[in-house]
Amino acid sequence: MSQTFQRLAVAPAYQQVSETIEREILAGRIKPGDKLPTETALAVQMGVNRSTVREGIRLLEQSGLVRREGGKRLTASLPHYGELASRMSRAMVLHEVSFLELWEAAMALEPATARLAAPRIGPDLLAQLADNLARTEETLRKGRSVVELDIEFHALIAKAADNKALLLAREPTSLLFYPAVGVLLRKLPQAGKRLLDAHRQILAGLERAHAETAESWMRKHIVDFKRGYAMAGIAMDRPVEQIAHDLSPRRRTPAA
Repeated sequence: MSQTFQRLAVAPAYQQVSETIEREILAGRIKPGDKLPTETALAVQMGVNRSTVREGIRLLEQSGLVRREGGKRLTASLPHYGELASRMSRAMVLHEVSFLELWEAAMALEPATARLAAPRIGPDLLAQLADNLARTEETLRKGRSVVELDIEFHALIAKAADNKALLLAREPTSLLFYPAVGVLLRKLPQAGKRLLDAHRQILAGLERAHAETAESWMRKHIVDFKRGYAMAGIAMDRPVEQIAHDLSPRRRTPAA
């Protein structure tokens, strides 16, 4: 019996250009800030025409690996984690990731983040968290939304964990997960107080550099979100895109 093989799919030349330069940057042979050869020089070196190089460079610019200084000279760069997170969040929407899957990811990542942050957090970030807590309390007292403050609180803890891999892992999830706090606050009057109480306990654990306390209260906090979503009538097995649609301004009820 003769073996058959599938036809090889050869990547377009511009994609090969992009991948070749990307490998050099990720391997560290081209470092952020290094100047790249001109498009003409790259075309000569790679044996392609300038338009092919230009298309390959466009892919690199979109991914944040290359930028143009002064609109002309090509320079290697590394994308900010926020740019990566935004792209990953869009991928989650396209793949119809459910809200339950986001919650499960948060359950895995957020307590671990708090545990790492406890022995590593410094006075500056502790002060920022304390300020965040005070602003959250005042905002709740005025009956306003604390969604942005909640996102900020968790982002500060992630920063304090001082782990770039964890930061990159949690950011795409948090971009989609935490805005749903707004639904809880609108539908459940007690949600704001429970959020504030949990934040106080997490901060207390961080201030004492007590990893178990910070981790335990963060876990309780995320579990409480799930309980709240159920009480608010959010079906967690729905794709996150549908939740985002429910959160859109045109569907929001006016603030009291």
